[in-house]
Amino acid sequence: MPNLGYDMEQGTILHWLKAVGDRVVRGEPIAEIETDKATMEMESLVTGTLVEIVSAAGTEVDVGVTIAYVETEEQR
Repeated sequence: MPNLGYDMEQGTILHWLKAVGDRVVRGEPIAEIETDKATMEMESLVTGTLVEIVSAAGTEVDVGVTIAYVETEEQR
């Protein structure tokens, strides 16, 4: 879970905008995250393929916990 705000400690994944197997581009929204202050889109930090979603929609996750894996071109 990325830190999407100054005092954010956890967030809830409202829904995934991408599915496993989808190609993602750096900066493209891949999920909607709700914090105690706002709902916002989480953007991919890399370009590649979404290979695993670790935290399902509806899950509350602490900042810093892995929620998904994206395989980049360099990893293939």
